[in-house]
Amino acid sequence: MPPTILFDFDGTLALGDGPITAFARAIAERTADASFAARAEAAIAAFAAGTADARDGYDAVTRIARDQGVDAVVIGAAYDDSRALLGTDEAAVVSPDGLADFLDTLSGHARLVLATNAPGDGITELLDTWGVTERFDAVHFAVGKPAGLVPLIREALATGPLLAVGDIVENDLAPAAELGADTALVGATSERSSADATMRGHSLADLYDRILDWARTASSAPASSASSSTLQS
Repeated sequence: MPPTILFDFDGTLALGDGPITAFARAIAERTADASFAARAEAAIAAFAAGTADARDGYDAVTRIARDQGVDAVVIGAAYDDSRALLGTDEAAVVSPDGLADFLDTLSGHARLVLATNAPGDGITELLDTWGVTERFDAVHFAVGKPAGLVPLIREALATGPLLAVGDIVENDLAPAAELGADTALVGATSERSSADATMRGHSLADLYDRILDWARTASSAPASSASSSTLQS
């Protein structure tokens, strides 16, 4: 059986702060706090610069909302509002350069799976627009990471090596690493995170060659071989 590469979506395949700033605006609208969006955008910028302790931009915004007493129900509703705008001018994202060609080549060496905590709203349309829908062997929405990722990882590891790719160590990579899989950390925390990762890069595009090398090596290894650790950074 071929190896599996498990991709995250936001911050991994979908780049840009558009959905996060839409989330901040939605909280501002639901709380009638005109100043919230500006404070949230400052927090997003601080996270990107490495001066804020947050898992990602969504977490940075959520922390500000909680600190000022915004109810979890309101935060959740604002998140849903922002996801409904995904891919529009109000919540724009882009894919890494050359994504379609990369996935096309990669699919010849590995089983490709997309797993995200986000709902499917807007994501399937973006995958179609980017021309990559057919490259994925399976797509899972509202997974409930990190715990919800574990069954998918176990299923994949039962048939061969696995590489988990994502921008949040706790959600995307830790469950895989704990089960012996390889990991690729991308995004704003890739340079400053102290977590062990098989490979890391500022963007997925920075890792195209290394991920392809991993897949080629894993797909040619004997079926009984464990996940490779020869690409440690």
